Amino acid sequence: MGNLVTRLNLPEAVALSLSVISPTVTAAFNITLVVQAAGPAAPLTFAIGTVAMALVALSFMAFTHRVAHAGSAYAYIAHTFGSRAGFVAGWTLFLTYLGFATGFAALVGSFTGAALKVMTIEVGSLWIVISAVAMLLAWWLAYRDMKLSGWLMLGLEAAAVVGIIALCILILRRVQPGIEDVMASFQPSVNFGGWSGLGYGMVYSILCFAGFEGAATLGEETINPRRNIPIALLGTVLGSGVFFIFVAYCEVSGFGAAGIKDLAASQAPLNDLALRYASPGLAIALDLAAATSCFCGVLGCLAAAGRVVFALGRAGLSPALAQVHATHGTPAPAVSLTAILIILPFLAWAPFAGAGNYYSYSSTIGVLALILVYIGVATAEVVEARREQQPLWSAVCVLGPLLLLWVLYKNIYPAPEYPNNLWPYVALAWMATAWVLMRFRPAVASAPLPDYS
Repeated sequence: MGNLVTRLNLPEAVALSLSVISPTVTAAFNITLVVQAAGPAAPLTFAIGTVAMALVALSFMAFTHRVAHAGSAYAYIAHTFGSRAGFVAGWTLFLTYLGFATGFAALVGSFTGAALKVMTIEVGSLWIVISAVAMLLAWWLAYRDMKLSGWLMLGLEAAAVVGIIALCILILRRVQPGIEDVMASFQPSVNFGGWSGLGYGMVYSILCFAGFEGAATLGEETINPRRNIPIALLGTVLGSGVFFIFVAYCEVSGFGAAGIKDLAASQAPLNDLALRYASPGLAIALDLAAATSCFCGVLGCLAAAGRVVFALGRAGLSPALAQVHATHGTPAPAVSLTAILIILPFLAWAPFAGAGNYYSYSSTIGVLALILVYIGVATAEVVEARREQQPLWSAVCVLGPLLLLWVLYKNIYPAPEYPNNLWPYVALAWMATAWVLMRFRPAVASAPLPDYS
């Protein structure tokens, strides 16, 4: 075993959370998923999602003030509910990052193909090769240098966001929506199931924020983590929330009331809007920006997942996974295992499902698992607040899990259409394997609690 090298600053921590969230991917694809469920009320869905995630972020922030740990939710829940519950939480969080990473990889190929298509170059099945190369490159970067990776992710994401905001301003100047259009975007749509449709859309809204806690996995590598990690978490949630609400409103306005179904069915809404309101050149640039953002998502999720597995390996899952590279100071074996586990399902499933469907399926599994982790962390903070005799803080923290339980319920009943009705069971089956692993690795069930000194 070894210790991770402490050399990262606030920008690198922000970069990891932003890369896992990948705001550009929300603008370029995820908004269509929210629109499929909530229709023109997509901006309202994102507004509620921002509140929900801010409440959950407060719980994560409270724990990051107490401890800097690569296991993130594993350490927090273990401290409050014991090592068994902590291991289940860490193992579930691992599934989240696996699902997001392999899904992002599919979109790298998809958006690159969309850019080439505007240039009249048909990619065909070559998108699979592009995605595979992206995963291998992300593996190499996460294996070698997290500081370089952090700055690369931050720069690419910032450039993409600037381009998207520029397109949104062009749309608003051309459309000039009235007060009725604004109101329609901030109230549930009767044509899309009202509050029920909005509740189903919330899972995709949370998907867009999912991963804000990624910076917490850098707790052992960040300088002054009890200051920098909380700032990274809350700043990522609030900044991304404002961006999502604004872009969702602009995309709904750009397609118009009569084009909501077209927006819901679009595989590349930014591409469609750029061709309609700007130029083919901007469409190509935004598609390539989305592809690079997805690559950052692969890299960020790979780095975060590797650190969670490193923490679990150190807790008794496998000593080999708790090794740190002697030169690079990264959890190299854990990163390599994670890379293999995102490449294999991609090769086995993505070519048959298609890039968009594969991302939707894998990321939905990941976000359902993450909702359970978020509920666990928020509940743990409620317990800690009561222990510390802070009843008001406890009351605030309980709002997060209550809202997430409502979202979870809306995605189980009424049951969504096949195959989306299967994904909750996949997440639960993965959680069940944690108990099997504890039978074969009993040390993880009695591992010492993380140091909160």
